Amino acid sequence: MKQVLHQIFTFVMAILVLASTISWTVDKHFCMGRIMDISFFAHAEDCGMEAAIALMDDENIQNPCCEDESFTIKGQNDLKLSWSDLDLDHQFFLVAFAQSYIELFVPLDQLPVPNEKYPPPILVKDIHVLDQVFLI
Repeated sequence: MKQVLHQIFTFVMAILVLASTISWTVDKHFCMGRIMDISFFAHAEDCGMEAAIALMDDENIQNPCCEDESFTIKGQNDLKLSWSDLDLDHQFFLVAFAQSYIELFVPLDQLPVPNEKYPPPILVKDIHVLDQVFLI
């Protein structure tokens, strides 16, 4: 369950970053005050009223009922952070955190054994037999 929630959260964050960095252009076509078409990233199709007026071959007729409206929402352009943007304390923290995080993934066969150079003590007498302490 935890893994599924993690994947869902990751996907939502990716979509959020994508939506905030892209510039959005919304184009609307109104005919007689009603929205006939809405389009993202492209030009909205008209209702056909302009084509009908063009076929009438009368240059005096204007089309007051149709209008187009579009607006653009600018996305973020300054997503690149540089190392010099951070304070010295933050730089120290990031270096220490990265080093300790990378050390978590050292394979077990390469971990140092702290007492591998010291021989075990020489047992002169078996203390368990002398004290008669046995695990049953």
